[in-house]
Amino acid sequence: MEEGDDLETLGEQLYNVIHPKHADAAGKLTGMLLELPGSTLSQMLQDEAMLSGALEKALRALDAPQDPSGKSSYKEEEDSVSSDSLGDQLFALVDLYNTGCSRKITGMLLEQQKEVILNLLSDSTLLEEQVKLALKTLKEQNVEETDVSDSSDADDTERLGERLYSLVEKMDPGHANNITGMLLEMTPATLPQLLTDRNLLEVAVRKAQAALETLRPPFKNT
Repeated sequence: MEEGDDLETLGEQLYNVIHPKHADAAGKLTGMLLELPGSTLSQMLQDEAMLSGALEKALRALDAPQDPSGKSSYKEEEDSVSSDSLGDQLFALVDLYNTGCSRKITGMLLEQQKEVILNLLSDSTLLEEQVKLALKTLKEQNVEETDVSDSSDADDTERLGERLYSLVEKMDPGHANNITGMLLEMTPATLPQLLTDRNLLEVAVRKAQAALETLRPPFKNT
C-alpha cells in the first residue's frame, strides 16, 4: 500500500515537472517513466540533466513505429540500448546501496543474461536481493570493502575527470577546467551517464556555464 502511495506521489511530481515543457504528451511521458524503479525516479526529480535524458528517450520511443501488437513503450526503448548503457544504469542503482563495492557488484550482475539485467533495472526488490547476494559472495572471497572504495574510487574519479575534460573542452575550451571541476561535484552515479549521453552532458555544461556567469564579477571599464 505504501509503495503504491509513493508511486502515485512520484507520478504527480513528475507530471508537474513534465507538463510545462510537454503539455500534449505529459500524461504518456509520465506513465512511461513510471515503469522505472522508484529510486531512479526520485533521483530524476533532483537531477534535471538525468530527467532530460530520460524524457528524450521516452519521446524517441513515442515517435518510433509501433510493432504489430500495437505496443510502443519506454521499456522497449530501454531494451534496445547497448550493454554499456545497461551497465551504466545498473551501476547507478547498485551505487545507491552504498556497499563500497558498487563496481565489483555491478560487474558480477552484468554476467547474467540481458533479460535478467532488465528485470533488475525494473524490480528494486529483486535488485536488492541480488546486491546482498553478491556482497555476501565478495565477503566470502575476502574482498576488503575499504580497499575497493578507497583505492579505486580515487582512480575512477581521476579517470572520469580526464574523460570529461576532453569532452567539455570541445564545447567550451575557455572554461573547460572550471566546468569539469563543477561536473565532478555531481553524484558518482551521474558522472558515467555524462560520458555516454551527449544530451545529458550538454545540459550539465549549460548549467555550469550559467553558474559561472553569475559568479563572474562585472566588467569595469577604467
